[in-house]
Amino acid sequence: MFEQAFKNIDDVLWKEAGCTTELDYTEQTSWLLFLKYLDGLEQDRADEAALEGKRYAFILQKAYRWESWAAPKGKDGKLDHNKAMTGDDLCDFVNQKLFPYLHGFKLKASGPNTIEYKIGEIFGEIKNKISSGYNLREIIDHIDELQFRSQKEKHELSHLYEAKIKNMGNAGRNGGEYYTPRPLIRAMVQVVKPKIGERIYDGACGSAGFLCESFDYLTDQKKRKKKLTTKDLKTLRERTFYGKEKKSLAYVIAIMNMILHGIEAPNIIHTNTLTENLADIQEKDRYDVVLANPPFGGKERKEVQQNFPIRTGETAFLFLQHFIKMLKAGGRGGVVIKNTFLSNTDNASTSLRKLLLESCNLHTVLDCPGGTFLGAGVKTVVLFFEKGAPTRKVWFYQLDPGRNLGKTNPLNDDDLTEFVKLQKKFTDSPKSWTVNAKDIDPGTFDLSVKNPNGGEEVVHRSPQVIMDEIAALDAESAEVLTTIRGLL
Repeated sequence: MFEQAFKNIDDVLWKEAGCTTELDYTEQTSWLLFLKYLDGLEQDRADEAALEGKRYAFILQKAYRWESWAAPKGKDGKLDHNKAMTGDDLCDFVNQKLFPYLHGFKLKASGPNTIEYKIGEIFGEIKNKISSGYNLREIIDHIDELQFRSQKEKHELSHLYEAKIKNMGNAGRNGGEYYTPRPLIRAMVQVVKPKIGERIYDGACGSAGFLCESFDYLTDQKKRKKKLTTKDLKTLRERTFYGKEKKSLAYVIAIMNMILHGIEAPNIIHTNTLTENLADIQEKDRYDVVLANPPFGGKERKEVQQNFPIRTGETAFLFLQHFIKMLKAGGRGGVVIKNTFLSNTDNASTSLRKLLLESCNLHTVLDCPGGTFLGAGVKTVVLFFEKGAPTRKVWFYQLDPGRNLGKTNPLNDDDLTEFVKLQKKFTDSPKSWTVNAKDIDPGTFDLSVKNPNGGEEVVHRSPQVIMDEIAALDAESAEVLTTIRGLL
């Protein structure tokens, strides 16, 4: 049901001039899904209050509820076409009344961790890009068919929403900002082992993949020895997952993703994490677990760099300093970073490696193959560390799935099974080895991945094979040029 509805919605959005990419499709689907979800949530709360003989105070005024403007129903339970707006009337209502009204909640809310504040944030950040009121009516009708009030329905919808986020991750060069491969996240969560009662933080949360996968890990009844109590669930929903996100679209998607996982008012703040001065962070601000894939390759302004002891324009290096500072003593981290961090000789890289090795126990480095991140174009490693004691030994694992990773052949859970198994006891193998901290160069703190077991065998192609490939590429180029000349 959900899969076909999503496909139908995308087909309608394809006709819209303002919606040209998967990013647009997901954004526009998200705000409508959110309002449909909010309507179901309010109806459930109203029913619960009625059973207790109480009166429920609705968040939204009647005219702005889904049941009033989007899908007014007749006595037969079907759409009342006499009341349902369409065309210009619908667009005018959405753009001139609905969005301004919802954005106003940001000022009315009692605090940033309330659903009212999230409503205000979301509708202050995104705009309706569906210019045709007839297309909008068609999309609303598809979304109205969706029911996600039971846990099973929410679970199914959350999986499909994840699939949409994955498609965003495949859409263009910046897709990695929105999507970290879920098998990699799941492996990271299994290594870090968060527990109920601990606070989990991602200061560059993107679409909230790390927080959602941590929630799934902590609520997986198959892996738990005893059932979750009501108190446990309340702790998970209110005082466990914390995130920050700079980009508007990613922020909106993160909120929606967490809501679909059962967290009604996610503790996600829309802010540039790096503008916070590390000197201002106090013990009460710190977390037990950090799981993150911060953006790399970006450059931060000089005034932002002033917030960090090790000054650099590279965003990932600033984030790593932030994450170390944000961990409590004994706190655990799993952070994705460019593999060049391990060996760069510039002052910032060397100083940051020194800081990491001296203030944390960097116990594991997972070396990921090229193609792990679709569209990113860089090789990455994952650093696993515990704050509060210096590094004594570093266990390296060189991930080799035995095939080239790509869009049609992505990373899967089986690829990481051996890593998770061997990491528990830091077992050496043809793909894994241990380096003593005393053997690390105290001048450069070089942590390069150098497999003492020989690593991958380099297979050199014969000159004839290389020449044949060059000839084939030349022929292809000539064909393209001929086609272009024909068009001129």
